[in-house]
Amino acid sequence: MSYRPRFPSPDRRSVLRGSLAASAALALPAVGAAAPAFALSGRPRAAWGVQVGDVTSSSALVWVRSDRPARMIVETSATESFRRARTWHGPLVGSGTDFTGTTPLYGLPPGEQVHYRVTLADPHDPRRTGEPVHGTFRTAPTRRRDGVRFLWSGDIAGQGWGINPDIGGYAVYDEMRRLDPDFFLCSGDNIYADGVIEPSVTLPDGRVWRNVTTEEKSKVAETLAEYRGNFRYNLLDHNLREFNAQVPSIVQWDDHEVRNNWYPGQILDDTRYTEKNVDVLAARSMRAFREYFPVSTLHASSGEGRMHRVVRHGPLLDVFVLDMRSFRNANSPGRQPDDTTGILGAEQLRWLKHELSRSRAVWKVIAADMPLGLVVTDGATDFEAVAQGDPGAPLGRELQIAELLRYIKHRRITGTVWLTADVHYTSAQHYEPERAAFKDFAPFWEFVSGPLAAGQFQANELDATFGPDRVFVRAPDRANVSPMESPQYFGEVDIDGDSGELTVRLRAQGGSVLFSKVLRPGRVGQ
Repeated sequence: MSYRPRFPSPDRRSVLRGSLAASAALALPAVGAAAPAFALSGRPRAAWGVQVGDVTSSSALVWVRSDRPARMIVETSATESFRRARTWHGPLVGSGTDFTGTTPLYGLPPGEQVHYRVTLADPHDPRRTGEPVHGTFRTAPTRRRDGVRFLWSGDIAGQGWGINPDIGGYAVYDEMRRLDPDFFLCSGDNIYADGVIEPSVTLPDGRVWRNVTTEEKSKVAETLAEYRGNFRYNLLDHNLREFNAQVPSIVQWDDHEVRNNWYPGQILDDTRYTEKNVDVLAARSMRAFREYFPVSTLHASSGEGRMHRVVRHGPLLDVFVLDMRSFRNANSPGRQPDDTTGILGAEQLRWLKHELSRSRAVWKVIAADMPLGLVVTDGATDFEAVAQGDPGAPLGRELQIAELLRYIKHRRITGTVWLTADVHYTSAQHYEPERAAFKDFAPFWEFVSGPLAAGQFQANELDATFGPDRVFVRAPDRANVSPMESPQYFGEVDIDGDSGELTVRLRAQGGSVLFSKVLRPGRVGQ
C-alpha cells in the first residue's frame, strides 16, 4: 500500500499480586470519563499498564504509556525481588507517540520467567520518577521437551458492546489470564474504529446493557487522535490491563482497526465520514496501532514498517502472522480467472513461501485474520474474504491460496495449522482434497474462535473449492447476540514437548471446552 508504513507458579502469582496492586493504585476513569486526568504537576504515571509483545527465546518488546513526557526505564530480573536487575534505558515518550513507548530487550535467558518493571522518569529531573509498574513473561524455550501453550481469539468492543461494569468489564480476559498461557495471539479486530459505543443498549429481553463511554468512541474514527482513543479505550478495562501484565501477545490487524471491509484504494460513500480516502484512514490507524502495540516489525529499530512477520517460539513452534488487509485487491464478486494480487499481495506470498520453507519448527501456525473456506460477503454482490460461494475451481483470491497450498504440498512442509477469528463464532474445519474442486494440496485444519467482547453471529456458509468439512461449530441463530446473552469464545493450543502432539481446544467463557482435536507431528497433511 502507498501508506505502508499450565497453572501459575508461586513466584508468578506473587508477582501478579504486586502488579495488580500497582494497577489498582493507578486507577483509571469510571463510566463516562474520557481519559485519565492528572494534575500537570507531580511525577509521571503509567496508569494504562504495561504489555509485552513478540517474545522469542532471547528477546521481547516492553510497552508503556505515560500521562506526560517521560523517560522510559525498564528493569528485568530472574526474581521478583529484582536482585541483580538489568536496566534498559528506553525512549523519551511524548506527544508525538501519544506518550507511548516501546523498549526492546535482548540477550534474555531462554525458557525462563522474566520479571520486569517499568519506571517513568521526569525528562528534566531523572530523580523524579513515578511508581514502577510490574509485569512478567516467559521467554520461548530452546528445549523441545518444555512444550508450548498459547491462546488465541479476536474481536474486541464490536457492535456497540463495550466495557460493561455490570458484568465486570471484559471478564473473559481474567479467565484467560488464569490459564497462564505462554502468549496470546490476537487475530485482528483489536478495536472497532467504525463502531460507536453508546452509554446504554436495550437487549431483546428488556435488560439494559451499560457501557463505559469516551469522547473518541462517540463517532467513527477519522483523525489520528480518534484512532488513538479507540486503542486507548480497551485499556480502561482492568481485566485487560492485568492480562497484559502477565501474558505477552502476538497481534495482527484486520478491517475494524480502520473501518468495516476496507481495502486499499477504496473511496467511501459512507455519510458518517468526512475523510473519504481509506488509504488516509489506514495510515492514521497504522500509526496508532504501532504506538499502542509492541510489534517487532513495526518498532522503529526494525526499519521494516510491516505487519506480517514470523515469531519463532522455540523448536516446536513458528507463528506466521499474515496481513490480509494492506496488500489485497478490491472486494469484488471474485470470479477473476487470473489474480496475482489476491488477499496477500504477490510480495507477501513470496515472503510466506520462503519463510515456510526455511522453518524448522515442528508446528507452523499460520495466523490468518480471515478464514479461507467460509463465505464472508460484502454487500449484495462482493466478497470480503477468500471464498466467494462458487464451489468450482479456484477463481479470484482463491487462486493465490491454491498456489500457497500447492507449494506446501510439493515442498513437503509439515505441521501447518491455520488459526483465525473474524466471523464471531467458533468452529473447526478440515480441508480435504478428496472433497475439493481443487485437489493439489495436502489436508489441513482451520480453527476459528472469537469474539472476546463483541456481538456473535450466525455461522457462514462453506465454499467447497478446497473441500472444507465443518467438524464443529457453535454459533447463535440470530445476529449480534450480546456478551450478556452468550459466553465469549477463545481457543487454546497445547503442544506436548515429549510427543510433539498439538492439541487444539475451542473454549467458551465459563470454563467449558466445546471441542478438542489432537494433531500428530511430522505429517504433510492431517
